[in-house]
Amino acid sequence: MKRKLFSAALSTFALFLLMGAADATSQPATLLAELEPEANSLSIQAPQAALVAVQETANPDAWFEDIQRYQQYVNYVESNANQYPEYTTSPTVQNVGSYNYVSLAGYAQSVYPGAVVYGDSWSVSVTAGGVTATAVSGQIYMEVNGRYLYIPGGVQSIGGQICVPDTVAAKAFSGLQSGDSFYDQEALFWLSRVIYRESGNQSLEGQMAVGNVILNRVASPEFPNTVEGVLAQKNQFSTYASGVLAATEPSASSTIAAKLVMDGGVVEETQGALFFDSGVNSWAARNKRHIATIGGHKFYG
Repeated sequence: MKRKLFSAALSTFALFLLMGAADATSQPATLLAELEPEANSLSIQAPQAALVAVQETANPDAWFEDIQRYQQYVNYVESNANQYPEYTTSPTVQNVGSYNYVSLAGYAQSVYPGAVVYGDSWSVSVTAGGVTATAVSGQIYMEVNGRYLYIPGGVQSIGGQICVPDTVAAKAFSGLQSGDSFYDQEALFWLSRVIYRESGNQSLEGQMAVGNVILNRVASPEFPNTVEGVLAQKNQFSTYASGVLAATEPSASSTIAAKLVMDGGVVEETQGALFFDSGVNSWAARNKRHIATIGGHKFYG
């Protein structure tokens, strides 16, 4: 159902990504522009009549209901296109791989009129509805109120706008719990440290893949159901038994990788992996199915 809503909504998302004013005195139809340092924020208002018609129709804490409100907004504008002719400009939604990318600023301003945007064509910070979302072109995640949301295709700069997958944009403005209260601190403590000790010299996705293995074990009935329990298993992670792991200071990237996987980020190539190694004759290499290699690690199911 959610996928159908997205497909329908995204087919017309261009109706307001390049929104201008409803009259000749409003701001031009652009979401980001080069501005003077003392005036570098941009807030573009959507037509108030359309927003008033749908503003109270959904629970902002529910992601799918937020999408329903967005669909209602699109439907209203479509049915009143003669009032808002600028909403019928050519689409700016673009496909990148298997993802539909949308302007982060445009999405926020469609859901929350008065959203404030700071940034340029390489990075953007959007504040709206109690949410501050920051995205940087080329990064594989977006930060939202201390939460880290994985973007497999990376943040994209398209047509001078910072764009993210539609699903990520919707999740970002769905009333997410803040990172301070969302992440279990004990699990984060151990996960960030084992990621650093095992893969701190790997790419961010390589570090995430190691974190995925740990959390896959936590979720499996064949292993303990906590991160520390998994690490404490006999003959699995020697750095835990020696005390080295507890004394380790994780890097910033290892902490981000831990948060990404705790927030549901999964490196697709290693989905379902329960073992990894960096050698050539490990027990896993001899007894388990090899499913992927990322950087210096092989992963097994």
